[in-house]
Amino acid sequence: MQNISAEIQAIKRQLGDKLCIMGHHYQNDAVVQHCDIAGDSLELARRVPQVNADYIVFCGVYFMGESAALLAKPGQAVYLPSMDADCLMSQMTPAPLARKVLEQLYERGRKVIPLAYANTDLALKAVVGEYGGAVCTSANAGVMLQWAMKQGDGVLFLPDRHLGNNTATALGIPPQDRHVLRIGSKGLVDPETLPLDKKLLLWPGCCAIHARFDPDDVREMRAAHPGCRVIAHPECREEVISVCDGAGSTSFLIKDAARIAAEAPGTTLIVGTENHLVHRLADRFKDQCRIIPLGHAVCGNMAKVTEKKLWTILTEIVSQKAIPLAIEEELCPPARLSLTRMLEVCGQ
Repeated sequence: MQNISAEIQAIKRQLGDKLCIMGHHYQNDAVVQHCDIAGDSLELARRVPQVNADYIVFCGVYFMGESAALLAKPGQAVYLPSMDADCLMSQMTPAPLARKVLEQLYERGRKVIPLAYANTDLALKAVVGEYGGAVCTSANAGVMLQWAMKQGDGVLFLPDRHLGNNTATALGIPPQDRHVLRIGSKGLVDPETLPLDKKLLLWPGCCAIHARFDPDDVREMRAAHPGCRVIAHPECREEVISVCDGAGSTSFLIKDAARIAAEAPGTTLIVGTENHLVHRLADRFKDQCRIIPLGHAVCGNMAKVTEKKLWTILTEIVSQKAIPLAIEEELCPPARLSLTRMLEVCGQ
């Protein structure tokens, strides 16, 4: 067999405009080099409706493929190179459990609007849509939280409590107005003692990759690299973000690295997020500044998408043996509504 990279490029030329390969920034370089569109969750969601290709190959985890299938045009097919690339965070909020919690909150007289991070599956997005809520990404969490606050008397942010807390802090929502729910297998553990005056209720989930960073990691980096700048993704714990110089979405981290490279060459920049992106930035700006990961943080599920698996799905598309991602039709209208609300509020 010829070089896999050359094989992929040959297939891309063969299919031409019929094919679009999309990929998240956390994918490894061998995959990203073949992507026609690379971005964070918000950018990719915005771009899907603009794609006219018959075949959309999405290099990312499962929930991202579901979102692409929701936003794709009729007749388009979405394919995942690795169907087992899931997201641990998305698994922390099963749709039936989220529905039970919302029912319990409504029974207590609260009109709570669910705001779900994009890192959630189709079934949960459907529940969110049914209850008048929307999806958000780390890039627009602030805008969407402000929107949700106006729709009811409180917001249930799920599943990432760290993104919810960091967003609340950025918006000036005081800690006394927030509450992390205690949730068991049957719903709220303490529904009778739940403080009803809290504006922001947080689901107790997190990203295992970003949550591993510790404030001491930041302090150690500052000691080892005097004068360095430290930035991190808001999925990190609030006590980590509080000792950083900046925090924001994947797109923010990329733009800040480019800014530092241009405006302050020679600077050492420490970046707290998934390492594939950090290493890519380090290589891109190696002649201008030094970029170092805050610590070891590799998403094993994102890593399941390999160049070989991309080649395999493309060859199956050519031979008409590829199986497109199938999503449950009855869940599509409310799930799509949760996504389109986000795009409408953010002006696409």
